[in-house]
Amino acid sequence: MQVANVSCVAIGGRAIMIEGPPGSGKTSLALSLIDRGAQLVGDDGIELTGSDGPPFAGPAPQISGKIEVRNVGIVELPTTRAPLALILSLEDDAERYPLAIAERTVMGAAIPILKFRPGDAIQALRAEYALEKHGLPLRPSPSSGAKDKS
Repeated sequence: MQVANVSCVAIGGRAIMIEGPPGSGKTSLALSLIDRGAQLVGDDGIELTGSDGPPFAGPAPQISGKIEVRNVGIVELPTTRAPLALILSLEDDAERYPLAIAERTVMGAAIPILKFRPGDAIQALRAEYALEKHGLPLRPSPSSGAKDKS
C-alpha cells in the first residue's frame, strides 16, 4: 500500500510516520531525527507491506533514498525498512499534554497516533520520547526465530 505526502524514519528498529499539511515541517522533523541517528525510510511517500502485526514501512520505489532539503534541493540518503510503531500528526492545535492517545487502523493493525506541534527547537527530542512512551514495542527479529510475513 502506497502512502503519499508523509515522511518516515526509523529509530531503533521502529518506524515513525510523520504526516501533516504541505509545509508543516514533515521533512524538517525527519532531518532533525536523522541528525540524531534515525534512518530515512521515505520522504514524500512510503510503501507499507505485511499482513501479520504492524505493517512494515519501506521506501516508495520511485523516490527511494531521496529527500528534499529546503533551500538545498534533493539529497540522497540510505534507507531502511521497519515496522510502523507511531504516527505523528503535525498540527498547530496539538495539546500540550495529551490525556489519551488515539489509534488509527493501518492494514488491520492499531497504530498509536499523536497530535504533534510542528516547528519548535526540540521537536526531534520530543519525537523520540513519544516513540518510547506511546509507540508499539519492537517485534522479535526474524533471526530470533520469529517469522516475518512482510
